[in-house]
Amino acid sequence: MAPDLVHAGHRVPLVPGRTLFDAADELDLVVPASCRRSGRCHECIVEVTAGGEALAPPDAAESFLGPGYRLACRAAVARDDTEIEFSVLRRQLRIFMPPDGPPLELDPAVQAIDGRVRLLADDGTPIDDLGPANGRLLGLALDVGTTTVVLELVDLASGEALAAAAFENPQRFGGSDVMARITYDDEHPGELRRALRRALNHELSRLYAEWDVDRHQVAEVVVVGNATMRDLAFGLDVTPIGRSPYRSTTEVAWRAGEAASTAVDRRAHELGFLVHPRARVWGAPLIACHVGADAAADLVAMDGEAAGVPRMLVDVGTNTEVILTDGQRILACSCPAGPAFEGGLIRYGMPGSEGAIESVRSVGGAFVIRTIGDVDPEGICGSGLVDLLAELRRTGAMSPRGVFADGSTAVTVVPDRGITLSRADASHLAQAKAANAVGMQVLLRMLGLEAADLARLDLAGGFASSLDVPNAIAIGFLPPVPPERVVRHGNASVRGAKALLLSRGARARLEARVGRIEHVELEAEPDFFELFVDGCRFEPLSAAGIPA
Repeated sequence: MAPDLVHAGHRVPLVPGRTLFDAADELDLVVPASCRRSGRCHECIVEVTAGGEALAPPDAAESFLGPGYRLACRAAVARDDTEIEFSVLRRQLRIFMPPDGPPLELDPAVQAIDGRVRLLADDGTPIDDLGPANGRLLGLALDVGTTTVVLELVDLASGEALAAAAFENPQRFGGSDVMARITYDDEHPGELRRALRRALNHELSRLYAEWDVDRHQVAEVVVVGNATMRDLAFGLDVTPIGRSPYRSTTEVAWRAGEAASTAVDRRAHELGFLVHPRARVWGAPLIACHVGADAAADLVAMDGEAAGVPRMLVDVGTNTEVILTDGQRILACSCPAGPAFEGGLIRYGMPGSEGAIESVRSVGGAFVIRTIGDVDPEGICGSGLVDLLAELRRTGAMSPRGVFADGSTAVTVVPDRGITLSRADASHLAQAKAANAVGMQVLLRMLGLEAADLARLDLAGGFASSLDVPNAIAIGFLPPVPPERVVRHGNASVRGAKALLLSRGARARLEARVGRIEHVELEAEPDFFELFVDGCRFEPLSAAGIPA
């Protein structure tokens, strides 16, 4: 069989001189571009996962990209003797919105008063006039994750959500984790911010057309995300977050008494967001260091639930946050889990989009799978990876250390699609799991709690919404609590952002609350390395040294 150009299992013939953009056209892929494919807009970034040597070398327009990434409009096929695989960076993702809770408090900072759209101070005094009210008055809740961006258009008068969307964070070309992106931003200032802005505005344009919205109706934006993602969105210097003591410039200013808060306040025209040019863009406050505004928004989303009891919140992601309370003190830490359970670093890993394997069961020596959208499998997302690891352990096909029983270097999951899990994949997953385990262990230990003491284990994040809890406990991904105590909240941080968008009171309460949370630096623990090594084993956390 002659080599082809391949995207997600779909093939077109290799033709020397044709670009990856030409192939995308033939495959009916949407690759954004606004410069007539001249290489100036930097929007059509794709990841070349195999056969990059068969493409023409990168030119000057691609100098900002690291190995493995190309501009689709500039990457031309040079040879037809090697198969080339590539993927686009901005796939639409499945959204797990939080379940409906109690009605949100309705007192937004932007209101229509006497036919004018007015921005209000905390005490209700108008501080700006955005012009005449033009039909609906809307706001945007925006959660910028390292891997996934989730947004919700909200009616500020009723509190109802008009539309929601999720897409892959296109900043992946700058690295798969926050530390890599901090380094990249230092070397290529502004590229990551512009990539996010372009992707966000593209998505907003689509939603505006679908829901008949005028951009001028969107009068305020609330942004949450970990410290790095939030600050990149605002164009702040993120270099200090990458070195000890790992603090945002806003946290440094707050601790020095130079600012009243770690929150950020800008106008949309300064950031280039496709909303009302004078709309306020408010970045929610951080908790501390890498525990950012997304974790703070999680707390807002769950405010008042099961108060006064031992409770742990785990927001699973590339940068996992763990928040634990014994009913009095509140501790928080950040776990540098990396992107493995969100599809990064795994040969056939992918985020939760159509075609991702989300469930795996071993039946009669073969794997039975279920994909998102019930279509042919393209790869495995986080919930599928947890299931696969649990099934390999349950059947004895893999040891606790991730060694396959038959001594092979890979296990075939879907033979006819060539989808496998390798020893290297298992190693990446073990390290990601261990980072989370250390965070849970250290916080429990500091408050003198065991996993069995937890009245609630709250899971936030889209990945956690489809997680098989018993399987996650079996491989040590979650602490060993009774499954009935586990509560899933979906994308809780975007619900928290929505609550902050709708209520000045919620903002004031959050500002007061984050100052009382005690931040824990995991790497400062004297037995951190030993705990990490133990956490790499695929077995229940009680067997890996976690209190249970």
